[in-house]
Amino acid sequence: MSDRESKFELSRRHFLGASLAGTAVAALPPFMRKAQADDNVLYVNTWGGNWEKAAQEFLFAPFTHDTGIQIRTVSPISFAKLATQARSGQYEFDVTTLGLAEIARANAANLIEPAQGNIDESKLWPGAVYANGVATHAFANLIAYHKNSFPNGHPHNWADFWDLQTFPGSRSLQRYPVRVLAFALMADGVPPEQLFPYDLDRAFAALDRIKPAIRVWWTQGPQSQQLLRDTEVDMIGIWNDYATNIQESSEQPVEVIWDQALIDKSCWVVAKGTPRAHNAWRLIESIAHNAEGMAKFCAVDESGPLNPEAFAHMDAKSAANAPTNQAHLSKAVVLDGVALLPQLDEIAARFDRWISS
Repeated sequence: MSDRESKFELSRRHFLGASLAGTAVAALPPFMRKAQADDNVLYVNTWGGNWEKAAQEFLFAPFTHDTGIQIRTVSPISFAKLATQARSGQYEFDVTTLGLAEIARANAANLIEPAQGNIDESKLWPGAVYANGVATHAFANLIAYHKNSFPNGHPHNWADFWDLQTFPGSRSLQRYPVRVLAFALMADGVPPEQLFPYDLDRAFAALDRIKPAIRVWWTQGPQSQQLLRDTEVDMIGIWNDYATNIQESSEQPVEVIWDQALIDKSCWVVAKGTPRAHNAWRLIESIAHNAEGMAKFCAVDESGPLNPEAFAHMDAKSAANAPTNQAHLSKAVVLDGVALLPQLDEIAARFDRWISS
């Protein structure tokens, strides 16, 4: 496993699941900056660890070089702090990054600044601006399995993951309902273009069928990796970086299925009401246009750039493993946080009841 297995890195996507359920609450520090303009500094909320080091080197430093504006970081990322800032007018950070479901929630709650009039969407790639944020990189949730567990034919998609007769054996999925329900519906035959918003009754009926085979509902990346490496499960829904790392480093013959991978994007946003909003948008614009820097950042983060120009700056291995590589992206489904927004609270509550029953 790479150096990105730092404490903060490992908490990054785990937080995304917790925040959707409304459980990610962080205590505010005793010091908070009053709302005041400062032309020479921006405060950016990051995941810390290797993620922050890569962002500092490849995304923030070029911006400082070009503008003279210093970047000071605050970690880890906290949806709760973003909400508190908008209410209090006291800012610990001006810029942060959110996943597709989180940004939909933040935008609906008026916690972030509008993108219109602050960034020139015509100079970006199609779909770059999403719910008043700018999506610059992405990761995938996909299937990995042990070859030795299926000697008479291998699985190809979520329907095969659910098919316990043709492909018997133990399974594992992330305890993250927004993604798991997508897997369940695809397994039940729902086409990608009809996936969002979810048919919740159909999704939970499909989950009922797979529930007896789920040995572990994993909650953190290293846990999922260990389950697969130690052959504790035959098949697993897992993040792309952990899957490919096992495939490359483990003695166990592991295969990765990119068909029907679920893509989640990281979107840069500006905190609502910050007096440094103008320079905050300048930073986001710089990150979006810095194709070479994003390519290098994604190589460390093991994610995929959304700026198509970034692939010209990636080595062959990183490009091949990137979930936004067109060969992978063409087979994938992109999470639609805006379409799911009215369902998010019901999804979390119903899933908690279901998994405890």
